Amino acid sequence: LAPPGAPVLVESPTYPGMLAIARAAGLRPVPVPVDRDGVRPELLAQAFRASGARLFVCQPLFQNPTGAVLSADRRPDVLRIAREAGAFVVEDDFVRRLVHADAGPLPRPLATDDPDGVVVHVCSLTKATSPSLRIGCLAARGPVLERLRAIQVVDHLFVPRPLQEAALELVGSPAWPRHLRTVAGELRDRRDALAGALALRLPELAVPHVPVGGYHLWVRLPDGTDERRFVASALREGVALAPGRPYFPAEPPAPYVRLSFV
Repeated sequence: LAPPGAPVLVESPTYPGMLAIARAAGLRPVPVPVDRDGVRPELLAQAFRASGARLFVCQPLFQNPTGAVLSADRRPDVLRIAREAGAFVVEDDFVRRLVHADAGPLPRPLATDDPDGVVVHVCSLTKATSPSLRIGCLAARGPVLERLRAIQVVDHLFVPRPLQEAALELVGSPAWPRHLRTVAGELRDRRDALAGALALRLPELAVPHVPVGGYHLWVRLPDGTDERRFVASALREGVALAPGRPYFPAEPPAPYVRLSFV
C-alpha cells in the first residue's frame, strides 16, 4: 500500500510493534495525536497535507495503549479526509473480542461505513484465544484487494489446513460464545481491581481513561518521573510494566507506563 521511503500516518501513541513493522518496511511513521475520542480529524487532515502520505493505520476500537474509541461524530470525518487525500485506512480491529462485560453495544467496524474501498480491515482470533492460534482476517474492496491477495500468496501461499479447521471448529462451537462471555467478565473484574488499587495506593498516578475493552490501562506518571527507573523499580518488586516512550513515534509529551491486567 506504500513504497519504501513513503510516509505512513499513525496514531500517537500507538503500538510499538506496528511502528517496528513500518520501519522494517522502510516507511516513515508520522504521528497524529489521539484523545479519548480517538484520532483528531483536524490534525489528521493537517498530517495528510504536510506529509503527502497515502496510508493511515489506526485502531478505532479500544486503541492500544490509550483504550480510546473513535467517536461516532469523528468516524465520517476520518473516512472523508482519507478519501480526499487519496489514501487508504488500515483498520486494526485487534481487540473486538476482548470487550468487557459492562461495555454495552460496540460500534461497528469502520469498514462497514466505507462503500468506496478506502478501508482495509484486519482482525484475528489470537487475542481472544491463544498466542499459538496465529490466524487472522483481512477484508478489502476493489483493486487493493487483488494487490493484497497477490502479496499474501507470495509471502505465505495459504494458511495451513489444520489451523483453518481448528479455528472453524472453535468459532462454530456452542462453547465459543460462553468463552467470550467468561473472558468479558474476567476482564471487567481485573480492570476494576487494577484501577481501584491504583486509586487507593498510588493516587499520584493519573489514569486519563478507563476503557471498557482491551487488557491494559494507560497511566500518566508525575512530571519529571524517569520512566526507566520507575519500570525497573516495579520489576524489582515483581511487577512488569511497559514504559511509555516506545509507544510514541516522536518525542512523548509526558512520562507514561502501560499496565496490563491479563
